[in-house]
Amino acid sequence: MTQQPYYETMYILRPDIPEEEVESHVTKYRDILTETGAEVLDNQMKGKRRLAYPIAKHKEGIYVQLSHNGDGQQVGVIEKAMRLSEDVIRYLTVKQEGPLPAPRVAPGTEAPAEPEAATPA
Repeated sequence: MTQQPYYETMYILRPDIPEEEVESHVTKYRDILTETGAEVLDNQMKGKRRLAYPIAKHKEGIYVQLSHNGDGQQVGVIEKAMRLSEDVIRYLTVKQEGPLPAPRVAPGTEAPAEPEAATPA
């Protein structure tokens, strides 16, 4: 059984942007991936953390991790959008081999229906 590769994009937003704007960035990048034909597997807000070294005079940043599945063409599109944004101070996309991450429920969305357990006959 071969395991399908997927991509993880970690990006850091400026720490001084409001919470509503953070949510709009998360939605924007998720929508870009969906428009390019990729499937968003997971989207995690890691929160505000201290940076290992100052980036553009910022000592903290808001970390967001985005796992997605696709043919690889979406990586260039999403990285270009991040490069053009003044609110993204760093980003990195890594191709992962191994089992796909379990899908998580995004805040504000309904949980997927749990399959009922089969009873032995």
